[in-house]
Amino acid sequence: MAYDFDVLIERRGTNCYKWDSLEEKYGEKDLLPFWVADMDFAAAEPIQRALLERVQHPVYGYSIVPESVYEAIVSWLERRHGWSIKREWISFTAGVVNALNLIIQTFTLPGEKVIVQPPVYAPFFNSVRNNGRQVVFNPLIETDRGYVMDLDDLEEKIDSRTRMLILCHPHNPVGRVWRRDELERLAEMYLGRGILMVSDEIHGDFIYSGHQHTPLASLSPEVEQNTITCMAPSKTFNLAGLVTSFVVIPNKSLWDRLNNTLTNVGIGPSPLGLTALEAAYRDGEEWLDELLIYLEGNRDFLKNFIQEQAPALKMAELEGTYLAWLDCRELQIAHCSLSEFFATKAKIAVNDGQWFGPGGQGFVRFNIGCPRPLLKQGLERIEQAVKEHRGAGVSC
Repeated sequence: MAYDFDVLIERRGTNCYKWDSLEEKYGEKDLLPFWVADMDFAAAEPIQRALLERVQHPVYGYSIVPESVYEAIVSWLERRHGWSIKREWISFTAGVVNALNLIIQTFTLPGEKVIVQPPVYAPFFNSVRNNGRQVVFNPLIETDRGYVMDLDDLEEKIDSRTRMLILCHPHNPVGRVWRRDELERLAEMYLGRGILMVSDEIHGDFIYSGHQHTPLASLSPEVEQNTITCMAPSKTFNLAGLVTSFVVIPNKSLWDRLNNTLTNVGIGPSPLGLTALEAAYRDGEEWLDELLIYLEGNRDFLKNFIQEQAPALKMAELEGTYLAWLDCRELQIAHCSLSEFFATKAKIAVNDGQWFGPGGQGFVRFNIGCPRPLLKQGLERIEQAVKEHRGAGVSC
Protein backbone atom coordinates (compact mmCIF):
# COMPACT_ATOMS: atom_id res chain seq x y z
CA MET A 1 0.00 0.00 0.00
CA ALA A 2 1.19 3.52 -0.78
CA TYR A 3 -0.03 4.93 2.53
CA ASP A 4 0.95 3.84 6.04
CA PHE A 5 -2.07 4.23 8.29
CA ASP A 6 -0.26 2.66 11.26
CA VAL A 7 1.70 5.88 11.82
CA LEU A 8 0.87 7.48 15.16
CA ILE A 9 0.65 11.26 14.75
CA GLU A 10 0.92 13.36 17.91
CA ARG A 11 -2.12 15.63 18.01
CA ARG A 12 -1.94 16.78 21.62
CA GLY A 13 -1.09 20.45 21.94
CA THR A 14 -2.50 21.39 18.52
CA ASN A 15 -5.85 22.68 19.87
CA CYS A 16 -7.29 19.37 18.72
CA TYR A 17 -10.86 18.95 19.97
CA LYS A 18 -10.56 15.16 20.01
CA TRP A 19 -7.37 15.07 22.11
CA ASP A 20 -7.02 18.42 23.87
CA SER A 21 -10.51 18.65 25.41
CA LEU A 22 -10.52 15.21 27.07
CA GLU A 23 -10.03 16.34 30.65
CA GLU A 24 -12.64 19.07 30.26
CA LYS A 25 -15.17 16.69 28.69
CA TYR A 26 -14.51 13.53 30.71
CA GLY A 27 -12.85 14.75 33.91
CA GLU A 28 -9.93 12.38 33.46
CA LYS A 29 -6.36 12.75 32.23
CA ASP A 30 -4.41 10.39 29.99
CA LEU A 31 -7.44 9.08 28.13
CA LEU A 32 -7.28 7.55 24.67
CA PRO A 33 -9.98 9.16 22.51
CA PHE A 34 -12.44 7.00 20.59
CA TRP A 35 -15.30 9.48 20.68
CA VAL A 36 -15.80 12.41 18.27
CA ALA A 37 -16.02 11.46 14.56
CA ASP A 38 -12.55 12.68 13.63
CA MET A 39 -9.88 10.31 12.30
CA ASP A 40 -6.25 10.29 13.44
CA PHE A 41 -4.80 9.89 9.94
CA ALA A 42 -2.81 12.44 7.97
CA ALA A 43 -4.66 14.02 5.07
CA ALA A 44 -3.87 12.61 1.65
CA GLU A 45 -0.68 14.06 0.19
CA PRO A 46 -2.44 15.71 -2.81
CA ILE A 47 -4.62 17.64 -0.35
CA GLN A 48 -1.64 18.76 1.71
CA ARG A 49 0.19 19.84 -1.45
CA ALA A 50 -2.78 21.84 -2.75
CA LEU A 51 -3.24 23.60 0.59
CA LEU A 52 0.44 24.49 0.83
CA GLU A 53 0.34 25.96 -2.65
CA ARG A 54 -2.73 28.05 -1.82
CA VAL A 55 -1.30 29.23 1.51
CA GLN A 56 1.78 30.56 -0.29
CA HIS A 57 -0.44 33.24 -1.76
CA PRO A 58 -0.53 35.71 1.15
CA VAL A 59 -4.11 36.98 0.78
CA TYR A 60 -7.04 34.99 2.14
CA GLY A 61 -10.03 37.16 1.37
CA TYR A 62 -13.55 36.43 0.21
CA SER A 63 -13.71 33.72 -2.44
CA ILE A 64 -15.92 32.66 -5.29
CA VAL A 65 -16.42 29.00 -6.16
CA PRO A 66 -14.50 28.16 -9.34
CA GLU A 67 -16.10 25.94 -11.94
CA SER A 68 -13.39 23.36 -11.30
CA VAL A 69 -14.83 22.74 -7.82
CA TYR A 70 -18.30 22.07 -9.21
CA GLU A 71 -16.77 19.77 -11.81
CA ALA A 72 -14.88 17.86 -9.12
CA ILE A 73 -18.08 17.26 -7.11
CA VAL A 74 -20.11 16.18 -10.15
CA SER A 75 -17.37 13.79 -11.25
CA TRP A 76 -16.92 12.33 -7.75
CA LEU A 77 -20.59 11.52 -7.29
CA GLU A 78 -20.76 9.90 -10.72
CA ARG A 79 -17.62 7.82 -10.20
CA ARG A 80 -18.16 6.75 -6.61
CA HIS A 81 -21.94 6.46 -6.44
CA GLY A 82 -23.27 6.36 -9.99
CA TRP A 83 -25.28 9.52 -9.32
CA SER A 84 -25.44 12.01 -12.19
CA ILE A 85 -26.10 15.51 -10.93
CA LYS A 86 -25.98 18.97 -12.46
CA ARG A 87 -23.70 21.78 -11.41
CA GLU A 88 -26.63 24.12 -10.70
CA TRP A 89 -28.02 21.73 -8.05
CA ILE A 90 -25.08 22.42 -5.73
CA SER A 91 -24.86 25.04 -3.00
CA PHE A 92 -22.23 25.41 -0.25
CA THR A 93 -22.66 25.42 3.53
CA ALA A 94 -20.34 25.66 6.53
CA GLY A 95 -20.76 22.06 7.66
CA VAL A 96 -23.66 19.62 7.59
CA VAL A 97 -25.01 20.56 11.04
CA ASN A 98 -25.04 24.16 9.86
CA ALA A 99 -26.95 23.01 6.77
CA LEU A 100 -29.50 21.06 8.82
CA ASN A 101 -30.32 24.08 10.95
CA LEU A 102 -30.74 26.36 7.94
CA ILE A 103 -32.86 23.76 6.13
CA ILE A 104 -35.15 23.44 9.15
CA GLN A 105 -35.45 27.22 9.41
CA THR A 106 -36.17 27.57 5.68
CA PHE A 107 -38.70 24.80 5.09
CA THR A 108 -40.60 24.46 8.38
CA LEU A 109 -42.43 26.77 10.74
CA PRO A 110 -42.26 26.85 14.55
CA GLY A 111 -44.36 24.04 16.01
CA GLU A 112 -44.33 21.91 12.87
CA LYS A 113 -43.06 18.34 13.05
CA VAL A 114 -39.77 16.85 11.91
CA ILE A 115 -39.16 13.10 12.04
CA VAL A 116 -35.83 11.57 13.03
CA GLN A 117 -34.88 7.91 13.49
CA PRO A 118 -33.03 7.28 16.76
CA PRO A 119 -30.67 6.23 18.09
CA VAL A 120 -29.16 8.89 15.86
CA TYR A 121 -26.57 11.68 15.81
CA ALA A 122 -27.86 14.11 18.45
CA PRO A 123 -27.68 17.32 16.34
CA PHE A 124 -30.50 15.87 14.24
CA PHE A 125 -33.07 16.24 17.00
CA ASN A 126 -31.30 19.11 18.77
CA SER A 127 -31.48 21.17 15.57
CA VAL A 128 -35.22 20.58 15.47
CA ARG A 129 -35.81 21.49 19.12
CA ASN A 130 -33.47 24.46 19.16
CA ASN A 131 -35.35 25.98 16.23
CA GLY A 132 -38.72 25.65 17.97
CA ARG A 133 -39.97 22.73 15.88
CA GLN A 134 -41.42 19.50 17.25
CA VAL A 135 -39.30 16.35 17.19
CA VAL A 136 -41.08 13.15 16.25
CA PHE A 137 -39.08 10.01 17.03
CA ASN A 138 -39.45 7.05 14.69
CA PRO A 139 -37.10 4.64 16.50
CA LEU A 140 -35.18 2.01 14.59
CA ILE A 141 -35.90 -1.61 15.43
CA GLU A 142 -33.06 -3.70 16.79
CA THR A 143 -33.03 -7.20 15.26
CA ASP A 144 -30.62 -10.14 15.16
CA ARG A 145 -29.72 -9.04 11.62
CA GLY A 146 -29.07 -5.43 12.56
CA TYR A 147 -31.24 -2.34 12.80
CA VAL A 148 -34.19 -1.75 10.47
CA MET A 149 -36.64 1.09 9.95
CA ASP A 150 -40.05 0.81 11.61
CA LEU A 151 -42.28 1.91 8.76
CA ASP A 152 -45.49 0.91 10.56
CA ASP A 153 -44.61 3.29 13.38
CA LEU A 154 -43.69 5.95 10.81
CA GLU A 155 -47.06 5.61 9.10
CA GLU A 156 -48.88 6.14 12.39
CA LYS A 157 -46.88 9.25 13.27
CA ILE A 158 -47.23 11.16 10.00
CA ASP A 159 -49.98 13.76 10.23
CA SER A 160 -50.97 17.10 8.72
CA ARG A 161 -48.28 18.95 10.69
CA THR A 162 -45.42 16.69 9.56
CA ARG A 163 -43.14 18.67 7.25
CA MET A 164 -39.80 16.86 7.11
CA LEU A 165 -37.92 13.63 7.71
CA ILE A 166 -34.17 13.72 8.30
CA LEU A 167 -32.51 10.50 7.14
CA CYS A 168 -29.07 9.43 8.36
CA HIS A 169 -27.62 7.53 5.40
CA PRO A 170 -25.40 5.64 6.17
CA HIS A 171 -26.63 5.64 9.72
CA ASN A 172 -24.63 7.16 12.56
CA PRO A 173 -24.25 5.45 15.04
CA VAL A 174 -25.73 2.02 14.20
CA GLY A 175 -23.60 1.56 11.05
CA ARG A 176 -26.36 0.55 8.64
CA VAL A 177 -26.02 1.22 4.91
CA TRP A 178 -29.63 1.42 3.81
CA ARG A 179 -30.38 -0.86 0.87
CA ARG A 180 -32.15 0.41 -2.22
CA ASP A 181 -35.32 -1.55 -1.43
CA GLU A 182 -35.43 -0.06 2.09
CA LEU A 183 -35.06 3.44 0.67
CA GLU A 184 -37.79 2.79 -1.89
CA ARG A 185 -40.24 1.67 0.80
CA LEU A 186 -39.40 4.77 2.82
CA ALA A 187 -39.92 7.00 -0.21
CA GLU A 188 -43.37 5.52 -0.77
CA MET A 189 -44.31 6.77 2.70
CA TYR A 190 -43.67 10.45 2.06
CA LEU A 191 -44.09 11.10 -1.68
CA GLY A 192 -47.19 13.14 -2.36
CA ARG A 193 -47.73 13.96 1.31
CA GLY A 194 -45.96 17.31 1.48
CA ILE A 195 -43.04 15.91 3.48
CA LEU A 196 -39.54 17.01 2.51
CA MET A 197 -36.77 14.42 2.76
CA VAL A 198 -33.39 15.63 4.00
CA SER A 199 -30.71 12.97 3.56
CA ASP A 200 -27.46 13.38 5.48
CA GLU A 201 -24.96 11.37 3.42
CA ILE A 202 -21.75 12.72 4.91
CA HIS A 203 -20.58 9.14 5.64
CA GLY A 204 -21.58 7.89 2.19
CA ASP A 205 -18.00 7.24 1.08
CA PHE A 206 -17.37 4.82 3.99
CA ILE A 207 -18.95 1.65 2.62
CA TYR A 208 -17.51 -1.81 3.31
CA SER A 209 -17.38 -4.96 1.20
CA GLY A 210 -20.74 -6.39 0.24
CA HIS A 211 -22.61 -3.09 0.55
CA GLN A 212 -23.44 -0.22 -1.78
CA HIS A 213 -24.36 3.37 -1.04
CA THR A 214 -27.42 4.50 -3.01
CA PRO A 215 -28.02 8.26 -2.78
CA LEU A 216 -31.65 8.71 -1.80
CA ALA A 217 -32.28 11.31 -4.49
CA SER A 218 -31.07 8.89 -7.19
CA LEU A 219 -34.05 6.54 -6.71
CA SER A 220 -36.38 8.26 -9.18
CA PRO A 221 -37.19 11.67 -10.68
CA GLU A 222 -40.03 12.02 -8.15
CA VAL A 223 -37.77 11.35 -5.18
CA GLU A 224 -35.10 13.58 -6.66
CA GLN A 225 -37.47 16.56 -6.71
CA ASN A 226 -38.42 16.07 -3.06
CA THR A 227 -34.97 15.50 -1.52
CA ILE A 228 -32.19 17.70 -0.20
CA THR A 229 -28.90 15.81 0.12
CA CYS A 230 -26.20 16.98 2.53
CA MET A 231 -22.61 15.96 1.72
CA ALA A 232 -19.00 16.92 2.42
CA PRO A 233 -15.43 15.71 2.03
CA SER A 234 -14.93 16.39 5.75
CA LYS A 235 -15.47 12.86 7.08
CA THR A 236 -14.13 11.06 4.01
CA PHE A 237 -10.82 12.92 3.95
CA ASN A 238 -10.67 14.08 7.59
CA LEU A 239 -11.11 17.77 6.76
CA ALA A 240 -13.77 18.77 9.28
CA GLY A 241 -11.74 21.72 10.55
CA LEU A 242 -12.07 23.40 7.15
CA VAL A 243 -15.89 23.65 7.62
CA THR A 244 -16.79 23.15 3.97
CA SER A 245 -19.81 21.13 2.90
CA PHE A 246 -22.43 21.24 0.19
CA VAL A 247 -26.05 20.40 -0.49
CA VAL A 248 -27.47 18.93 -3.68
CA ILE A 249 -31.00 20.17 -4.48
CA PRO A 250 -32.41 19.21 -7.91
CA ASN A 251 -35.69 21.05 -7.27
CA LYS A 252 -35.16 24.65 -8.45
CA SER A 253 -37.78 26.10 -6.13
CA LEU A 254 -36.23 24.41 -3.08
CA TRP A 255 -32.74 25.44 -4.20
CA ASP A 256 -33.82 29.08 -4.54
CA ARG A 257 -35.38 29.14 -1.09
CA LEU A 258 -32.35 27.67 0.68
CA ASN A 259 -29.92 29.78 -1.30
CA ASN A 260 -31.84 32.86 -0.22
CA THR A 261 -31.36 31.80 3.41
CA LEU A 262 -27.65 31.20 2.83
CA THR A 263 -27.30 34.64 1.26
CA ASN A 264 -29.17 36.30 4.13
CA VAL A 265 -27.00 34.73 6.84
CA GLY A 266 -23.85 35.66 4.95
CA ILE A 267 -22.28 32.25 4.51
CA GLY A 268 -19.47 32.31 1.99
CA PRO A 269 -17.05 29.60 0.91
CA SER A 270 -13.70 29.13 2.61
CA PRO A 271 -10.80 29.43 0.14
CA LEU A 272 -8.84 26.72 1.94
CA GLY A 273 -11.91 24.52 2.24
CA LEU A 274 -12.61 24.76 -1.47
CA THR A 275 -8.97 24.03 -2.27
CA ALA A 276 -9.02 20.90 -0.11
CA LEU A 277 -12.38 19.75 -1.49
CA GLU A 278 -11.22 19.96 -5.09
CA ALA A 279 -7.91 18.23 -4.40
CA ALA A 280 -9.66 15.47 -2.45
CA TYR A 281 -12.25 14.71 -5.11
CA ARG A 282 -9.76 14.97 -7.99
CA ASP A 283 -6.70 13.26 -6.56
CA GLY A 284 -7.66 11.57 -3.28
CA GLU A 285 -9.23 8.38 -4.59
CA GLU A 286 -6.18 6.14 -4.15
CA TRP A 287 -5.83 7.30 -0.54
CA LEU A 288 -9.51 6.61 0.16
CA ASP A 289 -9.45 3.17 -1.43
CA GLU A 290 -6.51 2.19 0.76
CA LEU A 291 -8.12 3.76 3.82
CA LEU A 292 -11.28 1.70 3.33
CA ILE A 293 -9.23 -1.49 3.29
CA TYR A 294 -7.49 -0.39 6.48
CA LEU A 295 -10.72 0.59 8.23
CA GLU A 296 -12.32 -2.70 7.27
CA GLY A 297 -9.34 -4.36 8.94
CA ASN A 298 -9.91 -2.21 12.04
CA ARG A 299 -13.56 -3.21 12.05
CA ASP A 300 -12.70 -6.90 11.88
CA PHE A 301 -9.98 -6.51 14.51
CA LEU A 302 -12.49 -4.87 16.86
CA LYS A 303 -15.14 -7.48 16.21
CA ASN A 304 -12.76 -10.40 16.77
CA PHE A 305 -11.22 -8.84 19.88
CA ILE A 306 -14.61 -8.34 21.50
CA GLN A 307 -15.75 -11.85 20.67
CA GLU A 308 -12.60 -13.41 22.07
CA GLN A 309 -11.52 -11.09 24.88
CA ALA A 310 -14.62 -9.17 26.00
CA PRO A 311 -17.67 -11.29 25.06
CA ALA A 312 -19.86 -9.36 27.49
CA LEU A 313 -19.90 -6.66 24.81
CA LYS A 314 -21.66 -7.05 21.47
CA MET A 315 -21.04 -5.13 18.27
CA ALA A 316 -23.69 -4.18 15.73
CA GLU A 317 -22.73 -5.19 12.19
CA LEU A 318 -20.73 -2.29 10.80
CA GLU A 319 -21.69 -1.90 7.13
CA GLY A 320 -20.53 1.70 6.75
CA THR A 321 -18.97 4.66 8.64
CA TYR A 322 -16.00 4.27 10.98
CA LEU A 323 -18.19 4.42 14.09
CA ALA A 324 -18.92 1.13 15.85
CA TRP A 325 -22.05 0.71 17.99
CA LEU A 326 -21.24 -1.41 21.03
CA ASP A 327 -23.91 -3.07 23.18
CA CYS A 328 -22.78 -2.90 26.82
CA ARG A 329 -26.06 -3.83 28.48
CA GLU A 330 -24.74 -7.12 29.79
CA LEU A 331 -22.25 -5.22 31.96
CA GLN A 332 -25.15 -3.81 34.01
CA ILE A 333 -23.23 -0.67 34.89
CA ALA A 334 -24.72 1.11 37.88
CA HIS A 335 -24.23 4.49 39.58
CA CYS A 336 -22.70 6.16 36.53
CA SER A 337 -23.01 6.49 32.78
CA LEU A 338 -21.15 4.17 30.44
CA SER A 339 -18.93 7.00 29.27
CA GLU A 340 -17.98 7.67 32.89
CA PHE A 341 -17.29 3.99 33.47
CA PHE A 342 -14.97 3.70 30.48
CA ALA A 343 -13.24 7.00 31.30
CA THR A 344 -12.52 6.11 34.93
CA LYS A 345 -11.91 2.37 34.62
CA ALA A 346 -10.51 1.91 31.09
CA LYS A 347 -9.05 5.39 30.57
CA ILE A 348 -10.71 5.74 27.18
CA ALA A 349 -13.22 8.27 25.87
CA VAL A 350 -16.33 7.03 24.06
CA ASN A 351 -19.69 8.58 23.23
CA ASP A 352 -22.39 7.43 25.62
CA GLY A 353 -25.35 5.92 23.78
CA GLN A 354 -27.81 8.10 25.71
CA TRP A 355 -26.55 11.07 23.68
CA PHE A 356 -28.14 9.52 20.58
CA GLY A 357 -31.66 9.57 21.97
CA PRO A 358 -34.20 6.76 22.45
CA GLY A 359 -32.66 3.33 22.03
CA GLY A 360 -29.18 4.48 23.02
CA GLN A 361 -29.28 3.47 26.67
CA GLY A 362 -26.73 0.74 27.37
CA PHE A 363 -24.66 1.39 24.23
CA VAL A 364 -21.54 3.37 23.36
CA ARG A 365 -20.24 4.67 20.05
CA PHE A 366 -16.61 3.73 19.40
CA ASN A 367 -14.49 5.44 16.72
CA ILE A 368 -12.21 3.04 14.80
CA GLY A 369 -10.73 5.79 12.61
CA CYS A 370 -7.27 5.52 14.14
CA PRO A 371 -3.99 3.61 13.70
CA ARG A 372 -4.39 -0.05 14.67
CA PRO A 373 -1.74 0.09 17.42
CA LEU A 374 -3.85 2.76 19.13
CA LEU A 375 -7.01 0.72 18.60
CA LYS A 376 -5.31 -2.34 20.12
CA GLN A 377 -4.19 -0.36 23.14
CA GLY A 378 -7.69 0.96 23.72
CA LEU A 379 -9.27 -2.47 23.42
CA GLU A 380 -6.79 -3.94 25.89
CA ARG A 381 -7.83 -1.24 28.34
CA ILE A 382 -11.48 -2.19 27.79
CA GLU A 383 -10.71 -5.86 28.32
CA GLN A 384 -9.03 -5.16 31.65
CA ALA A 385 -11.77 -2.82 32.86
CA VAL A 386 -14.52 -5.29 31.97
CA LYS A 387 -12.72 -8.13 33.74
CA GLU A 388 -12.23 -6.07 36.89
CA HIS A 389 -15.83 -4.89 36.83
CA ARG A 390 -17.30 -8.36 36.44
CA GLY A 391 -14.92 -9.79 39.02
CA ALA A 392 -15.61 -7.19 41.69
CA GLY A 393 -19.26 -6.59 40.88
CA VAL A 394 -18.86 -2.83 41.23
CA SER A 395 -19.18 0.02 38.78
CA CYS A 396 -17.73 3.51 38.95
